[in-house]
Amino acid sequence: MEQYTRQSYHLATELTRRYSTSFSTSARLFDERIRPGIFAIYGMTRLADEIVDSYRGPDAAQQLAAFQAAVYQAIDAGFSTNPLLHAFADTARTYGIGHDLIEPFFASMSMDIEPGNYDTDAYQTYIYGSAEVIGLMCLRVFVDGDETAYSARQAGARALGSAYQKVNFLRDIKQDYDELGRMYFPGVTYENFSESDKAAIVADIATDFERARADIDHLPAGARRAVATSYAYYYELFEVLQNTPVSEITLRRVRVPDWKKAWLLARQMVRRSA
Repeated sequence: MEQYTRQSYHLATELTRRYSTSFSTSARLFDERIRPGIFAIYGMTRLADEIVDSYRGPDAAQQLAAFQAAVYQAIDAGFSTNPLLHAFADTARTYGIGHDLIEPFFASMSMDIEPGNYDTDAYQTYIYGSAEVIGLMCLRVFVDGDETAYSARQAGARALGSAYQKVNFLRDIKQDYDELGRMYFPGVTYENFSESDKAAIVADIATDFERARADIDHLPAGARRAVATSYAYYYELFEVLQNTPVSEITLRRVRVPDWKKAWLLARQMVRRSA
């Protein structure tokens, strides 16, 4: 079992690296002891995303429900024949990631199955389940069972997950609408997306970033540098989006150049080692 578990984590790591170069680069800065758990969380959530974003078959709801049941079965048994679920189950059992975090995640994933616009309540529900609970799952790994630290850092973890998700929504607004028929921002339509709409979204994201920033320096040392690097990258992307007209955001996917990502990584490594 030990070898199978080790290989399962290895597969989760490889999947993360192949899907997200930015995330996997910053994740390498996590302490070696907690790094596998972060990759395992990414692996499980990535599989759920594939059901609603890539597969999108007529039985997507059934596929997602079956996958959720498989996650719970893996946690209960401490084993799964799916290596990515096995790695996540091991992480969940080790760090206390329970139904209180997993259930909202799958509830948000189910909202993606039928495209549509979101009102404020649905938007907040979606953000919590698709992003904030991911931050809380990772926080469970960061604090390694310290309930006092977990309680103290929850607000920051939620705010950071929320900021990242909203930045992704703004960056991917064209792709989400063209390919998936989705518009996440409440009260906004793609055809009439305006500079005033964007200004309100930017102000909301800025509030999330501000709430999250103060908590980063209070994270355990093994997580602090990686989270700070991730924050720096996403804040840079946020600033690029702020300075990009709506007419361009709705035509192309704005990104941070690779050289800038490398510079941000190097700057954070120097800052955190000083």
